[in-house]
Amino acid sequence: MSAEDPNAGEDADAEEEEDIRYFVRIGQTDLDGTKSVERALTELNGIGHRAARIIAQKADVDRRAVFGKLDDDVIERVVDRVENFADDVPEWMTNHQKDYFTGETTHETGNDLQLTRRQDINRMKMIDSYRGVRHKRGQKVRGQRTKSTGRTEGTIGVNVEAIKEEQAEEAAAEDDE
Repeated sequence: MSAEDPNAGEDADAEEEEDIRYFVRIGQTDLDGTKSVERALTELNGIGHRAARIIAQKADVDRRAVFGKLDDDVIERVVDRVENFADDVPEWMTNHQKDYFTGETTHETGNDLQLTRRQDINRMKMIDSYRGVRHKRGQKVRGQRTKSTGRTEGTIGVNVEAIKEEQAEEAAAEDDE
């Protein structure tokens, strides 16, 4: 900034904001281009903080860089790393291991993840496996306790507020007599 033109710095900031892509599309999902690479990738279903950090590292991108300011070729590298995530990480880190029909290990993202999970649950329900029966009944599936938690039939126990209101009404009725 110079003393002659006090608005020169503001014009440079405005030009930087114009260069930003506000939406970056990966798969079928629009990601926020104003966020950092790591934070924007976590908006994609199937990608968490750890996966986003690994993707940024494998694509040679600064994870704190603003996603919308990156060049197209850099964004393509990130998209390629997202699509081939299962090839870059150990098998235990993927979200769909040993597919029932193909036996492959993949990492699903976006709508594919929801579709795959729904198909797996429906298959378990159809063959009446233990997990499938638990899904059918709407009960907990992964061995959690059910004696005192997960109740859906309404409130069990004493409703203290209702009792206090009744006592206040009775006391008011006695005072009126």
